[in-house]
Amino acid sequence: MMKKILSVSGKSGLFKMVSQGKNMLIAESLIDRKRIPVYPKDKVVSLGDIRIYTDEEEVPLSQILNKIKEKESGKPIDFNPAIQPDELRNYFAEILPNFDRDKVYPSDIKKIMNWYNLLVNTGNADFEKKEESEQESEKNEEQETKKEE
Repeated sequence: MMKKILSVSGKSGLFKMVSQGKNMLIAESLIDRKRIPVYPKDKVVSLGDIRIYTDEEEVPLSQILNKIKEKESGKPIDFNPAIQPDELRNYFAEILPNFDRDKVYPSDIKKIMNWYNLLVNTGNADFEKKEESEQESEKNEEQETKKEE
């Protein structure tokens, strides 16, 4: 699921990839369900491709969102948008104690918290389960392709 959820630069909120054409994607807003074209000139990032720096390795965003979900019992995070950077870091340290404080900025943490709230509020809170099944189906497709060769 996380591979099909997109962040589009210059557009607020998150989008779900609906269709892919030759020179564009069609994405649907998770907030108002309006569809927009996304062109190659637009900067697009799949949430499935995002990793968070730690002192040892990079952790997939889906794992971070799952940890937030566990901490918040599946409910949205109740935070003030004017939250101070130290409070953001303290909250994130509860989720990922060894995150790299030099590379992960308070604005990144706030964005992750907003994304989490948006995903929970729109019923897209199965962060890893669907992703694992997608990975399994991709592996099965690869194996079938190898058998055919």
